[in-house]
Amino acid sequence: MNAKIKNLKKLTLILFLTLITVFSMPMNTFAYVDWPENVNVLSEGAILMDADSGAVIYGKNMHEHYYPASITKLLTALIVVENCNLDDTVTFSKNAVYNVEPGSSSAGIDAGDTLTVRDCLYAMLLQSANEAANALAEHTAGSIEAFAKMMNDKAASLGCKDSHFANPSGLNNPEHYTSAYDYALISRAAFKNPTVTEIDSATYYNLPPTSRVPTGQTLYSHHSMLRKNSGNYYQNAICGKTGYTTLAGNTLVTYARTDKIGLITVVLNGNKTHYVDTQSLLDFGFANFKNVKLKSSDIGTNFKSNLALIPNFNEYTIEPDDNASITLPNDADVSEVESAMDFEQSESPTANALCKIDYKYNGRPVGSVDIIAKKNANYEANSNNNTGEVASTAAGNSNPTSTANTGTQGFSNVMLSISKKNMIIGGGIAGIILLLIIIISIRVHLAKKKSDLSDRELRIYGLLKNGWSATDCGISEDEAKYIIEKH
Repeated sequence: MNAKIKNLKKLTLILFLTLITVFSMPMNTFAYVDWPENVNVLSEGAILMDADSGAVIYGKNMHEHYYPASITKLLTALIVVENCNLDDTVTFSKNAVYNVEPGSSSAGIDAGDTLTVRDCLYAMLLQSANEAANALAEHTAGSIEAFAKMMNDKAASLGCKDSHFANPSGLNNPEHYTSAYDYALISRAAFKNPTVTEIDSATYYNLPPTSRVPTGQTLYSHHSMLRKNSGNYYQNAICGKTGYTTLAGNTLVTYARTDKIGLITVVLNGNKTHYVDTQSLLDFGFANFKNVKLKSSDIGTNFKSNLALIPNFNEYTIEPDDNASITLPNDADVSEVESAMDFEQSESPTANALCKIDYKYNGRPVGSVDIIAKKNANYEANSNNNTGEVASTAAGNSNPTSTANTGTQGFSNVMLSISKKNMIIGGGIAGIILLLIIIISIRVHLAKKKSDLSDRELRIYGLLKNGWSATDCGISEDEAKYIIEKH
């Protein structure tokens, strides 16, 4: 399928779904539960984020720039784990060992020492060893400068806009800064990685012998909320990272979880209040909020049935991302949440994502869910089948017209629930959109006529160009070659 036809079809889809959204907008007013805010934080910058949904529960100066200090090492660890084998050997260069500030955190490793990537990660995350951070950066990217570029690229891919990183350790540099919001995004990604979480949650690690410590040594976590013998111990804390420099003050990242919700806190520029602030934020989050896992039935009452009315979408099964969830106050209900479809996904959408649904509770963002289009293995192209028949067959429905009827009935119910004033406004908008759809449909039809391919072959061509194999499309290699050459 040529790009022109593909773009016109996408625009037609967007206009059609916009029409659905207009008619599906909630017309009733809920008695929203007030968003809890009874927490006090003394550090200059802070955030409390739901680790699963990514929703911001609380923020203080969360987009202001601050120096991160050694919490930087979580980003370093994530990049290393994604790019290196844990059993690889790291040789410490003179630059890695001595390109650090005097008196900064160290594991006593000297130039010429060799450790595994795994050893270095434990030294960096538990002991906050700056020479280990430098050595891992050189091993991964060839130089500290090249690794810094990887750090900035990774941060950007996670949606960070307030950050710039200049080194893997977090030592003082005017061009090395972040925000509470950005570092919550980074921490969330890091803690989704099971290797990073396993290493970072350890309270101690036995480091092999080095030239300065020939008997080996035991390293202990600097994060005192993880240690039971500490006055700052927090039972639900899983892992995290401490930081301190003269410019940054105290910084702290913590990940904690109960059976109701997982929380990430980032505290920046604290004056010895970082542990108190973190405990206050976690207590506040656990006491007042819940994470709600979304099922297919929660993604919108009429979303799937109306989506099934779109031509050719009977080839796919439309479901929310398996990990879809939102964050709500304890007394709030998922039925009170507003949703809107978003087709401009700038931040690494899930593979095969059709669109994103943004959720809000009383105007406050509470999570976003990728809607996944999965190939329907039971679909058979048949010009005599209408959309409702194929959709119901895929669902295993014994009544071939029930899905179409459900979609039409659901759409009618929404129409009847809209007031006369909204009907007039919606009708005007619908008229404009329908006119545009007719015009675009005509252009698509004319564009199709220019192609020698049938509708079925055009669809198969589109799948082949998007990486599907001939087997995935249910055709032979010869037919796939013929379709490509014919187009």
